[in-house]
Amino acid sequence: MASTHSHPGEQAAQDPIRLLAIRDTPLTVDEVFRAVGDDAAGGTALFVGTVRNHDGGADVDTLGYSSHPTAEAELRRVAEKVVSDYPVRALAAVHRVGDLEVGDLAVVVAVSCPHRGEAFEACRKLIDDLKHEVPIWKHQKFADGTEEWVGV
Repeated sequence: MASTHSHPGEQAAQDPIRLLAIRDTPLTVDEVFRAVGDDAAGGTALFVGTVRNHDGGADVDTLGYSSHPTAEAELRRVAEKVVSDYPVRALAAVHRVGDLEVGDLAVVVAVSCPHRGEAFEACRKLIDDLKHEVPIWKHQKFADGTEEWVGV
């Protein structure tokens, strides 16, 4: 079957899902950014989620993330759907679990595509679906001594 692409660089990447992980060690933007490097990509979009110092009008001291044993499989399913819906050259997503403090990186995702608009859209879809569909829960501890589970 003949290729419909006019340049070999436009052909689909062998495996565009380059990095997926749920881990209890600190995350780095550099690792995720390097994972989505692709010479055929004209646009790379990256999202970094950090622990903020407030939520719902209350001061956050610390928070912890926990995940279901199926979380990595669900993350892969979400990533595969993004790859099937967008012209993704490379995709990476890592989410932290365990105890985090204000300012820590909680999630880093990136997508590279042939064009910037596609990269923005695919990255937004990736982070939105990760947050809604992957079973990862947040336990926030507030300065006033109260606590809250989010996503349960």
